[in-house]
Amino acid sequence: MSPNELCLLVLGVPLAAFVLLAIAHPLRKAAALPAFIVCGASTVSLLATIALLKSQIGLDGPVAEWGIRWMPISGTHAVEVGWLVDGIAAPMLVVVGLVALCVQVYSVGYLNHEPPADQGRYFTYHALFVVVMQSLVMAPNLLQLFMGWELVGLCSYLLIGFWWRKPDAGKAALKAFWVTKFADGGLLLGLVLLAAITGGFGWDPEGIPQTQLTVITLLLFMGVMGKSAQVPLHIWLPDAMQGPTPVSALLHAATMVAAGVYLVVRGWGLFVAAETTLMIMLWVGSITALCAACLAVVQDDVKKMLAYSTCSQLGYMVAALGAGGMAAAFFHLSTHAFFKALLFLCAGSVIHATGTNSMRAMGGLFGPMKWTGTLYLVGALALAGIVPLSGFWSKDLILESLHHGHHTVPLLICLFTVGLTAFYMGRSALLVFFGASRTPDSHPHESGPAMMAPMLLLGVGSAVVGGLYVGDFHSLVVPKQDFAFHYTVLGGIGLGLGCIGLVMAWMSHRGALQFGFLRPLGAWIMTGPIDSAFRGAYKTALLQGAVVVAWLDRYVVDGLINAIGWILLRSAKGSSELQTGRIDQYIWAVVMGTLALVIFAVWGV
Repeated sequence: MSPNELCLLVLGVPLAAFVLLAIAHPLRKAAALPAFIVCGASTVSLLATIALLKSQIGLDGPVAEWGIRWMPISGTHAVEVGWLVDGIAAPMLVVVGLVALCVQVYSVGYLNHEPPADQGRYFTYHALFVVVMQSLVMAPNLLQLFMGWELVGLCSYLLIGFWWRKPDAGKAALKAFWVTKFADGGLLLGLVLLAAITGGFGWDPEGIPQTQLTVITLLLFMGVMGKSAQVPLHIWLPDAMQGPTPVSALLHAATMVAAGVYLVVRGWGLFVAAETTLMIMLWVGSITALCAACLAVVQDDVKKMLAYSTCSQLGYMVAALGAGGMAAAFFHLSTHAFFKALLFLCAGSVIHATGTNSMRAMGGLFGPMKWTGTLYLVGALALAGIVPLSGFWSKDLILESLHHGHHTVPLLICLFTVGLTAFYMGRSALLVFFGASRTPDSHPHESGPAMMAPMLLLGVGSAVVGGLYVGDFHSLVVPKQDFAFHYTVLGGIGLGLGCIGLVMAWMSHRGALQFGFLRPLGAWIMTGPIDSAFRGAYKTALLQGAVVVAWLDRYVVDGLINAIGWILLRSAKGSSELQTGRIDQYIWAVVMGTLALVIFAVWGV
């Protein structure tokens, strides 16, 4: 098949599955049929993306490029819709497709107790999610990317609020929707400004004055901050854990939160020319990495701990982008998708077996759940950056990019965060799988094949994908970088800090180290100062402002409109009295009017 035909399969098959389930209500309520349809469609789409990636290797240009004229915007410029698959899009398509398929197969076992109608609704949302995320990745311009961006936000809202009967799930879905929509306002303004200056929505910064380019990229980065949960717009991500655990794996691994980093990578030509924007990204990413890691340390809910971990890892990626390490950020985005999806699916397996999210209520689960425990350890060690797992290679690239950019303070922040990451991941593994059991009333058991098979596949990817990419990844994804990666001193320092963090987690678990001072700090952090500030701003500024606007609308705007209507009605009623229907009065009116005109004419002369 030609590359363009493969692109049609990537988008068309999941889209057909979505349309079929959306319009065929009886089909959607069938017991296992929706899952079979969606998983089959995702398998075909994944195979097509693998074929595209294989064809892309060794090519300097895109393997597939196609577009049609959609609408004119100014002069001779027109917006095109289509696809662009090159060395950036091809690997991302495979990552998205593989993680999505693993999550869908896992969901078959995880949600088997749900009513058939709810399962059908869930898999319908999944089919839409896959097609819109793949269309975002394949977008040939920023406008099409923005359309996929917004549809991804819609799908995340639907999936986070899947258990809509739970009030917390509905609130979490709305919170995710509104926080990301607030940030998307900046992205939309950036697109409008870009079109006004260049007459299009392309990735080329040529012809854009430096000041306007800085403003455009800062507005685009505002959208990135919302979607990729950067401080202070990270507040929606932990609440999104109200959705099913497979949804958390999908959002945190390769779709929703990955879209922000992918936008910067895709539009790297714009961002690399805006030094001010890169510097802001560097500091925002570094601060996010550290703050989110601190929040993860004091969590008891295993899913929220992993959610803050995602914020922290996204901070690493944004910091690398700010330092000019586009390849490092994209490499970590790819490896992170494997081990973070693995960790969430393992957490779902544990929650499924014990009925609780609290790590302090677990313990001793390695015996009855050896496979899940082993895979969780693989994911945790990969996230901690332990050699030779995939996280070591990609995290070292980020540290190298900060070092070669001579960004000393952000580098020190990220190095400290490496130790924190190892500490909270080691702590979680010890609390959940080792020590005495703290769930005497439960009978934990290993998950079934439908849940275990995707976890095994992701475990293999978490272990080997980093090493497989090393050396060839950069030549595949990007052209020449301005610096080389050596995997020497910084890699050793990062590995040493990761080992220290793991040792401290073990000592803390054994009681040899006490962190009592973290409790008041954790209590303060858990109250969510940033979240409280946003809530206060919402209640005071937005709600009170809405009251004022409502008053103005009711009494000023509506009052003015009603007054105009009243005046017109009274005028019409008064003038209607002149229409008596008597001929003699009409004759006298004509005579008197004619006489008045004659007198006026004579007088005027």
